[in-house]
Amino acid sequence: MAPLLLQLAVLGAALAAVALILISFVAFITATEMPHLHRHEDEKFFLNARVQREALPSIRDSPTKQLSVVVPSYNEEKRLPVMMDEALGYLEERQKQDPTFTYEVIVVDDGSKDETSKVAFKYCQKYGSDKVRVITLVKNRGKGGAIRMGVFSSRGEKILMADADGATKFPDIEKLEKGLNDLQPWPDQMAIACGSRAHLEKQSIAQRSYFRTLLMYGFHFLVWFLCVKGIRDTQCGFKLLTREAASRTFSSLHIERWESKSSRVSRYYNTSRYTLYC
Repeated sequence: MAPLLLQLAVLGAALAAVALILISFVAFITATEMPHLHRHEDEKFFLNARVQREALPSIRDSPTKQLSVVVPSYNEEKRLPVMMDEALGYLEERQKQDPTFTYEVIVVDDGSKDETSKVAFKYCQKYGSDKVRVITLVKNRGKGGAIRMGVFSSRGEKILMADADGATKFPDIEKLEKGLNDLQPWPDQMAIACGSRAHLEKQSIAQRSYFRTLLMYGFHFLVWFLCVKGIRDTQCGFKLLTREAASRTFSSLHIERWESKSSRVSRYYNTSRYTLYC
């Protein structure tokens, strides 16, 4: 049994290595020095709660909200409501306790083929377009491109990336905020706090097949060996950025098909839900 598992582990690592090499090759030949952010005319506007078109703001404008939540979504009509109910429930309660707290949630429909935009727009009509906005991309860009479009249209002093599947409990943002604040003073007002689910690894393994677990270990090894050695969960989509850091990071995004993982790592925090790398 042991030799078989060893062979499977080697096979998984080899497959992951081949996949990473192919991805790196494609990324290298398709990347440009400074890509032009092509924006279709329809992507410059959003529909307000009265179903009227309004121009989207720019990351270059001065912030008018304390927090922007960017939710990239592709064919998420079924899972999005669960995430939105939890997020908006938390944000509304927080605003009741602190009337000075302001926020917005930006759902970026990445060219979905289902009713993602319609589902998200119901929340715009319920809470108002000052709090919930839906950006519908004309064609699928990829997660990195969708997040960048949302970031570039945000109004917050801090910008949170959150996945539509609700993989992370939304109230855990408070741990991200604490991690971000503990990093002060921020160099050039730039700082990033990244969530991590690495301490839940044993629990997640129990929910995967052996083959997927082997592939996961192979991928993690290659990321550690070739890319970053200080972050155990680079794929966690829960990240909090200052406005300056978001602008600098996503202005340098060369490939829209892949999510940007740039971060400034100076210390990490162990929390009950995840680890923060900031």
